[in-house]
Amino acid sequence: MKTLLKLFAVAAAIGLSPVAALAQGAPAAPADAISAQSQADPAQPQESSDPAIANITGEEPSNAQVAEAATMASRATPVPGVGQPDGRMNLQDQVTPIGEEAAWFHNVILLPLIAAISVLVLVLLLWVVVRYRRAANPVPSRTSHNTLIEIIWTLVPVLILVAIAVPSIRLLANQYSPPKADLTVKVTGNQWYWTYSYPDNGDFEIVSNGLSDKDAKARGEPRQLAVDERMVVPVGATVKVIVTAADVIHSWGVPAFWVKMDAVPGRLNETWFRADKPGLYYGVCYELCGARHGYMPIAVEVVSPQQFAAWVASKGGTMPGAAEPTSSDATQNSPISNPTAGTATGGASGATETSPEPSQIVNATTSAPVSEQGATNSRRGGTN
Repeated sequence: MKTLLKLFAVAAAIGLSPVAALAQGAPAAPADAISAQSQADPAQPQESSDPAIANITGEEPSNAQVAEAATMASRATPVPGVGQPDGRMNLQDQVTPIGEEAAWFHNVILLPLIAAISVLVLVLLLWVVVRYRRAANPVPSRTSHNTLIEIIWTLVPVLILVAIAVPSIRLLANQYSPPKADLTVKVTGNQWYWTYSYPDNGDFEIVSNGLSDKDAKARGEPRQLAVDERMVVPVGATVKVIVTAADVIHSWGVPAFWVKMDAVPGRLNETWFRADKPGLYYGVCYELCGARHGYMPIAVEVVSPQQFAAWVASKGGTMPGAAEPTSSDATQNSPISNPTAGTATGGASGATETSPEPSQIVNATTSAPVSEQGATNSRRGGTN
């Protein structure tokens, strides 16, 4: 009887499924039918939600497309183990030339040397404990001088320091001899949030506050590292970072870039980095700065030059070449910092001038309204 009831229920469900589909609207076509229709009419244009694909035809992007591209650029999803702590007993994966050189120095020179010295000292200690214990030496030795041993324990540390000094000095020289900057970002530490100014791009400013654990989880980001407004830079660009503070001493740093610089009130400190891999990289304030020191994280998003141009336009800024820099700290125009600029020959003299390509994602001369979120953050940051 139970079996008959089950069969009756299954038959009723099968019979009523078309009625349910009609109640919801037109029945959905099977996947095979959709595939066959696409092959039968290959010339039918298909819409794309990607602003980059939408503008391949050469049409200038609309304000909505600019906003969508900027949202894509500034809301990248973090990758576990990249640019954030993951419980490992080693350095984070480095994405800058200086970081890679420093990681090589740490892994190839320092760690093996430290391990060898530790093993040697341990072996010598055990040998002395066993060989010169009281039971084996009832009459202690009265040796007070050994020229060979004194030469060894003086010469070996000197050779070790020389071996460390050569790559260490080279690393310091490379770190404090930056190449010509493609982009300048001024970082200001506040209690307890960060502000980022872009003097190369119209000197606009964004305010970056840490998110609560609930908001960070909703966005799929790690707790106490997520922020509402990220610092955005183009991939492959040499970024000069000018660091200062508005109240007390802070410290701005991103481990994956091998960058950390103190932010001191009334003083401009300078550092640099060049991220060679797009992605999202986190950092924190590294200087005890007050009650909410642990709640002012750093998030730097590295994007393509086209996405960076879209993000700048969405913040009301301009790319170099479209407007003169408003700050003496601004760097000169370069192909990396102005990805939408093309070259055109003009005049009999053969001089060249830059002009924006209409087929690029964003017209560099278009300025979008200033972000409402940034304005809200400014007010909220001031009340912390």
